[in-house]
Amino acid sequence: MTPRVDQAELKRNVALAAVDAVMPSLGAGAIIGVGTGSTTNHFIDALARLKDRFEAAVSSSIASAERLAAHGVRVIDLNDAETIAVYVDGADEVEPGGALIKGGGGAHTREKIVAAAADRFICVVDESKVVDTLGAFGVPVEVVPMARRSVAGRLRALGGEVRERAGFVTDNGNAILDLHGLAIADPDALEAQINNLAGVVENGVFAVDRPDLVLVGSQQGVREFAPLPE
Repeated sequence: MTPRVDQAELKRNVALAAVDAVMPSLGAGAIIGVGTGSTTNHFIDALARLKDRFEAAVSSSIASAERLAAHGVRVIDLNDAETIAVYVDGADEVEPGGALIKGGGGAHTREKIVAAAADRFICVVDESKVVDTLGAFGVPVEVVPMARRSVAGRLRALGGEVRERAGFVTDNGNAILDLHGLAIADPDALEAQINNLAGVVENGVFAVDRPDLVLVGSQQGVREFAPLPE
């Protein structure tokens, strides 16, 4: 019997596959967008070996920017990038239509900004992140601090449980409320509904800008996740 591959190895394997997937985007002047999280860290470590084959990287978090810089990769601000060839990031959940929940690390606002600016968005996950319906992980909601209480009440009205991340501050200086207990049948509608609440900066449902490609690290190897038509 073939031994099972542990989750860390699955993450490394899919990160290496992501490097192969971005190879066509590399070249003189190319800007690569890089996300946040444990799987993305493996991608950063592998991508750094090719740092002479692209111009610079744009990062969605301070932590990823520091990791890239430690490898000698030039990191620039999104405002200084004319175009981003490809953006690579992980996810906390992905459903059959390709919608995601992101933000376990609290960086989803910047992640969504960089993803939307990229010509191509590649999502990398291990097989534990693939679900039939979004919501078991919980939806992170970045909130202006003065609006925590009012936003929490309106989120509860959606039928879920709200938990504040005590002591956590985003790279943007804001708070995070996590909305648990929802089975998200319509990710597009929920993303818009939450973002329309006064005081919300951004939420972790990625449905409007879904990835162009999802790579899944599984016991059978890395496979491409083909989203079902909406």
